[in-house]
Amino acid sequence: MKYLHLIWAALFRSKTRTLLTLLSVVAAFLLFGMLDSVRVAFNAGGSVAGANRLVVASRLSITQMLPLSLDPQIKAVPGVKQSAFAAWFGGIYRDPRNFFPNFSVSEGYLDLYPEYVLPAAQRKAFEADRTGALVGESLAKRFGWKIGDTIPLQATIFPRQGSNDWPLTIRGIFHLADAKRRGEENQLLFHWTYFDEANDYVKGRVGWYIVRVADPAAADRVAQAIDALSANSDHETKTQTEQAFNQAFAKQFADIGLIVTAIMGAVFFTLLLLTGNTMAQAVRERIPELAVLKTIGFSNRSVLWLVLAESVLLVVLGGALGLGIAALLMPMVSGASGGVIQLPTVMPQTWGIGLALMIAIGVLVGLLPALRAMRLNIVDALAGR
Repeated sequence: MKYLHLIWAALFRSKTRTLLTLLSVVAAFLLFGMLDSVRVAFNAGGSVAGANRLVVASRLSITQMLPLSLDPQIKAVPGVKQSAFAAWFGGIYRDPRNFFPNFSVSEGYLDLYPEYVLPAAQRKAFEADRTGALVGESLAKRFGWKIGDTIPLQATIFPRQGSNDWPLTIRGIFHLADAKRRGEENQLLFHWTYFDEANDYVKGRVGWYIVRVADPAAADRVAQAIDALSANSDHETKTQTEQAFNQAFAKQFADIGLIVTAIMGAVFFTLLLLTGNTMAQAVRERIPELAVLKTIGFSNRSVLWLVLAESVLLVVLGGALGLGIAALLMPMVSGASGGVIQLPTVMPQTWGIGLALMIAIGVLVGLLPALRAMRLNIVDALAGR
């Protein structure tokens, strides 16, 4: 563009004001990049193609439990190499604010998660203790727990002999070598057999089944076969990837899309006011300069496009920087989510929406100042009227 140097000079005529406005745009699009990537992750498709570990849960809601009778049927499905099951417990430790995932697991559950590193002696001790528990290393450090400690877990859903007390003894502490999945260390596991025998209400029910397929290429076929087992029953299932299951579980607590939309709506409304004020002030200060441009031959339309280009350039520069920083931070967010969010960077979909927003905001905030500049009367402008 032959007028780029002119636009650039006008943009940085007041360096302090431009830099402060630019920082505001960077912050807005950094927030947008992070939040919209999370939204994309939570709305990701549920295809199981290529997955070697699947989760079978209720089609109606993950809060609906499934019958234990499905276990041998799932194991008998061609292509299923191994399966286990678990049930959400929802207990609290001392205070509801001390929330961490805790659930009961079946025999063989750990075989499906070889990435959970646990010494053989600790696993043997856990399997031999009916009321034993396993905790992640991060969770143990958080509360200062050590092997042999008794955890006075309090039930919020499943009472035991009319009481909410569920004392569990730590028999093992596992860890994950992958730093991005350290969030999964913030969980407690105990025996499903103890849960099933001791709780007062629920018998022979599980929360979900975990299935390892022999051939990831056949994951779709295996998933369909598993779901066909309970078709047209009162416990229809939906087989999906672990990521999709984790996302569905998180959605039980909040509507991620609505939260992101509300936050970004407020952020971009504020950004419109801020950048609009900046552009209006910048054009108002440059009225004599714009009049000179018209005097030396710039048409009204040229002046209009110069001001609009300045506005769009300001927002695009800040927006691109913000999304770029968000792309660098996303791996850390994915790691901190404990596997719920698995995004290596800002998704192309977010970049596309972001670019469209940059151009739209740039045009909106620059339109009125640009129209004023276009309609400028040379004589009045040079006279300071």
